[in-house]
Amino acid sequence: MFCPKCGSVLLPKKEGSKKVLVCSCSYKSSNVEKIKLTETVAKKEKEVEVVEKKINVFPKTKIRCEKCGHDTAFYWTVQTRAGDEPETKFLKCEKCDYTWRDYD
Repeated sequence: MFCPKCGSVLLPKKEGSKKVLVCSCSYKSSNVEKIKLTETVAKKEKEVEVVEKKINVFPKTKIRCEKCGHDTAFYWTVQTRAGDEPETKFLKCEKCDYTWRDYD
């Protein structure tokens, strides 16, 4: 239903025990008994593709893995302690995915 004054959509509202349709321009319609309000939500199917490939966006550095001996690892830093102390450097082996900390 649309407002006869301004053309906006009339919204349902309860006033006490009565239902009315109201507009933002202050128009009210009490002719609600014949109206059936329904809303249909269209469900869209989403296609999900599972990718098995490992994607690492971290930079690499030359350092020997403590577990397998490989000489390249990804690294990132995190502020794990107080702000006036240095960041903790985490390393992850490119070959075996072993992760360790570097406190230098």
